Amino acid sequence: MLVVITYDVNTEDASGRKRLRHVSKVCMDYGQRVQNSVFECSLDASQYRVVKAKLIKIADSGKDSLRFYNLGNNYKSRVEHYGTKVSYDPEGVLIL
Repeated sequence: MLVVITYDVNTEDASGRKRLRHVSKVCMDYGQRVQNSVFECSLDASQYRVVKAKLIKIADSGKDSLRFYNLGNNYKSRVEHYGTKVSYDPEGVLIL
């Protein structure tokens, strides 16, 4: 299933900047960055539970915001892209 993860981390102090880096690294382990604080992740149900739990544990619920948009398995008709960044297929071949 395709899950879009967005976040807004308060970076007014050093601990916030550390949380921001940590949230970003966790998201990079599970998906593709499509905007500064937006990731598209192709996950199964187990991976979704794991990444969600990790991010909730990192975030400060009094200062930060996390959003998880579950687009499901039939997401291709729900996502439209316009602009300069090339869209990618999250289920396609990953070349490192």
